[in-house]
Amino acid sequence: MKIYLKHFVFFSIFCSSGFMVWAQQTVEKIVTETQYLLYLPKAYKVDTLKKWPLLLFLHGSGESGYDINKVKAHGPPQLIEQGKSFPFIVVSPQSDVGSGWDIDQLYKLLQLVKKNYRADPERIYATGLSMGGFGTWALALKYPDEFAAIAPVCGGGDTTNAWKIRNIPVWCFHGALDDVVPLSSDAHMINAVSRWNPNVRFTIYPDKKHNSWDTTYNSSDSLYHWLLSHKKFSYQEIPVRITALKRYEGWYLGPDGDTVHMVVPNNRLTAIVGKDTVPLFTAGENLFFLRRDRAMDIRFAIDKNGVGSFWFLGDRKLLYRKIKKRN
Repeated sequence: MKIYLKHFVFFSIFCSSGFMVWAQQTVEKIVTETQYLLYLPKAYKVDTLKKWPLLLFLHGSGESGYDINKVKAHGPPQLIEQGKSFPFIVVSPQSDVGSGWDIDQLYKLLQLVKKNYRADPERIYATGLSMGGFGTWALALKYPDEFAAIAPVCGGGDTTNAWKIRNIPVWCFHGALDDVVPLSSDAHMINAVSRWNPNVRFTIYPDKKHNSWDTTYNSSDSLYHWLLSHKKFSYQEIPVRITALKRYEGWYLGPDGDTVHMVVPNNRLTAIVGKDTVPLFTAGENLFFLRRDRAMDIRFAIDKNGVGSFWFLGDRKLLYRKIKKRN
């Protein structure tokens, strides 16, 4: 909402002030390389118009290095090497030794593959094991608009930003006896994501230690079918009674002292921020979105006393509390 413009203006003023004159810097560039395995479905060259789902696979720390064949040790690359066919474009990059996954580099790789191959942008999936499980979580947290679904295996993530994955279906796997990455690592993440996201599954293998990936990737095709059942999230507007909208009317105070006035002209909930008027589109009883093509929504909190606040979820998570009407 308007708070973003305020921060942008402040940053612009700061950068154009005299404070920046004495510290001028030149822009230089370092080019890094990421080698990866690429698999194209058998029918890719037959139907030259079809766009294909894309699966990004992130290996564990044991496969890091400069020998790309090490990436074939587990997961989809292993199955492809053994002759299995997939209805995906499968991209399996290799991480440098000791560096972990460079999330921005992975994002750039995805953009390159989408540019050069017929990947369906509505069906991009990510999965990974151990270090790759952590990478899967991290990639989805930083670029949530990129993925239709994710499947981290024996990993973990930043629970403080779990709300960013509210629109991405998640199926997570972990061994209960894992003595390398404890079960709690994924469990904490799942609990945090579930507060915002109803489409979350958590499979715990009671007799598995760290290697929970062989069972996940190799025992059946259920994971792959589940991934393919999802397309990238988009908001869908639904009808709602005017009486339901009326209860959201009123003034709300934000964390930076800014106020939002919610009104219902012409049977649509509308946010008035200063001199700006922002129409809101109904996606659920207490869920509203601003744009269909971007993960940016408002979620009202309702208790026995009625509507008390709303969360504005965009690039940031902001809580606005209902206050008495201002003159």
